[in-house]
Amino acid sequence: MIHAVKLFIQHNFIHWPLLMTTSKPSWLQSADRVLTIEMAALAQLKNRLDQSFVSACELLDACTGRIIVTGMGKSGHVGRKIAATLASTGTPAFFVHPGEASHGDLGMITKGDVVIAISSSGKTTEVLTIIPLIKRMAIPLISMTENNTSPLAQLAEVNLDISVAEEACPLGLAPTASTTVTLALGDALAVALLEHRGFTAEDFAFSHPSGDLGRKLLLKVEDIMHSGNSLPSVTLGTFINSALIEMTEKKLGMTAVIDMQGKLCGVYTDGDVRRTLTQQININEARIESMMSKQCKTIQAHCLAVEALKIMEAYKINGLIVVDNEQRPVGALNTQDLLRAGLL
Repeated sequence: MIHAVKLFIQHNFIHWPLLMTTSKPSWLQSADRVLTIEMAALAQLKNRLDQSFVSACELLDACTGRIIVTGMGKSGHVGRKIAATLASTGTPAFFVHPGEASHGDLGMITKGDVVIAISSSGKTTEVLTIIPLIKRMAIPLISMTENNTSPLAQLAEVNLDISVAEEACPLGLAPTASTTVTLALGDALAVALLEHRGFTAEDFAFSHPSGDLGRKLLLKVEDIMHSGNSLPSVTLGTFINSALIEMTEKKLGMTAVIDMQGKLCGVYTDGDVRRTLTQQININEARIESMMSKQCKTIQAHCLAVEALKIMEAYKINGLIVVDNEQRPVGALNTQDLLRAGLL
């Protein structure tokens, strides 16, 4: 009877010694084994990168439409992420479920597109069903399979090998190392295209305007600066006590100092106030030009706010005067403005 049960379990692909063992690995032992297997799978993937990867990149780069990614089950889940990564890095892409494609969604695929079909076995029925229609439209097909001789691989212009020596699942059933390899290969395609096309951080930000990066890279100085009556400003010849009143009213910890033509001559800051007091200067008699900082850092309104942050950090200052092309102050901002904008 025991022998019969053992044969039944083995026939159903359950590892008998694993089932019968009374000792269980610790949480950390399990995690270590999984990561070791998956790192080995990634190393093997790296070592077998060849002309097939180059050909796939060339097909994707030449695409005049969109990249369509398709796959069933876990391959589909990974495919969704690959499509999302491509789309966010400058390559228009989206995921099409192969089952839904057979019931109308195939109309989402048009001439000029390129299809990436993911199937570990290369025999997934739902995927293979839509391939003849894709080929009929002369749409290039890139397959990602573990079997170069599978039906899907044979129908593709390029097949990318996603085979693994073993899955991290101890039963060898749940896709683990294989999905990691597939995901990593998708990332490699996306990044290779990104670098080839000269995709920039600012380009990325346009796809992520609500994220931290979007705020940092799209927000301009003019969006957060104080201007008009909120801009602290005094003219040359002003007594320091009057400049202090201007600074107190405008609450930016500084004031611009301008000449009679309205051009910037310097800035008087909280740091200059401390220096004034240390030197026991009579603020009721001393003129602003005697204590102002003449070599002050400035920025223009059209610049990105993150550039203002870099200047402040580089020179360890708390504020900047915003000037136009003729060096006339048009605004001012400080670290509190950057903090409110989410840049700090």
